[in-house]
Amino acid sequence: MEKIIINGGRRLTGEVTITGAKNAALGILPATVLASDKFLIENLPDIQDIRNYISIMKKLGAKIRKTSKGLSIDTTAIADCTSEEIADESTKMRASYYLLGALLGRNGFVELPPPGGCDIGARPIDLHIKGFEALGAKVDVKGSIKIEAPYGLKGTNIYMDVASVGATINIMLAAVKAEGLTIIENAAKEPHVVDIANFLNLMGAKIKGAGTDVIRIMGVEELHGCEYSVVPDQITAGTYMIAAAATKGDVLIKNVIPPHLDSITAKLIEMGADVNVDEDDNIRVVGREYIKPCNVKTLPYPGFPTDLQQPMGLIMCLANGVSSITESIFENRFRYVTELQKMGANVRVNGNTAVFTGPSELYGTKIQATDLRAGAAMILAGLVAKGTTEITNLKYIDRGYENIEENFRNLGADIKRVDS
Repeated sequence: MEKIIINGGRRLTGEVTITGAKNAALGILPATVLASDKFLIENLPDIQDIRNYISIMKKLGAKIRKTSKGLSIDTTAIADCTSEEIADESTKMRASYYLLGALLGRNGFVELPPPGGCDIGARPIDLHIKGFEALGAKVDVKGSIKIEAPYGLKGTNIYMDVASVGATINIMLAAVKAEGLTIIENAAKEPHVVDIANFLNLMGAKIKGAGTDVIRIMGVEELHGCEYSVVPDQITAGTYMIAAAATKGDVLIKNVIPPHLDSITAKLIEMGADVNVDEDDNIRVVGREYIKPCNVKTLPYPGFPTDLQQPMGLIMCLANGVSSITESIFENRFRYVTELQKMGANVRVNGNTAVFTGPSELYGTKIQATDLRAGAAMILAGLVAKGTTEITNLKYIDRGYENIEENFRNLGADIKRVDS
């Protein structure tokens, strides 16, 4: 078992370059199976979820190799695969469910084990299933998930009861080769939804309206290979922005799309940090000695992202006054609070709201990552704490952050990974 050791109290300075978006890449990789052709995907993050997906796709028959430009993928020989063959990888991540829509669109049949991922609350796939059924598929969920469309998929109108990112993407994957027009109403608008739609359109799909409430998809008979660069990761960028403000540092964050970060930028400015965009669309964050309190409610994009509420909770510990986070997306996303309390944080949870009274003086101790984004918050806590912090359960952090210790070391942090 590995652990991260941090000697806190150092101000972060320098620059960091953001890699491709995890959530976009995890939809783009399965989208390639919709065609029997060759692809070159650039700007993929080197994280465990991507490695798991590559392993799954190789078992499906894809030929994949790394090149100097990116990941070369040949999906010509994709074949049927039993649920058991890919059970190990697919149950380790939530996004394995995108293969349901992709393989259904390619073969008209798919059988996969249920998805895995972080335990952050109920994450049903009922909206995915309703979408597939609306397109004409038959779904059987008994242990594994078996979906077939013996008469082909037919375009239809689908209203989403909730603006689910996963269901929106999965329905897009299934509908791009369905006969006729599919309209998704109350669709999710997140940047990675738009990025996956852009990728599918480059493959030859006909998708309009991605990034709005209504997505229209005119089915096509065939799709083809292409070259594509994954959009920068909004959540990774936001993590480094919060780290800069929390350590009262001065960090230039490169390879970002500033409008994707508007909600994070607004809150950091409200807390007293300086956030500026330069002529190259890089973001510079300068933290200030006095951190003001604020209130946050997580919402679907363009609201404040649920994936950044844990790092935001860390900086709220340091604010002068009372701050709060209301979590409206997942009901089990405050388990990290117990770890912050071990370090001296004054925080209490009442239902779906956490209240932080600061400034709290944090002290290094032994803590653990309780999920992916909580792991990032634990690293940030170690960076600002007095003394030495030891973080375990690193499997969660490795699922979503590439070279996180090296990046923070380059910014001046005293951080290393060691074997326990």
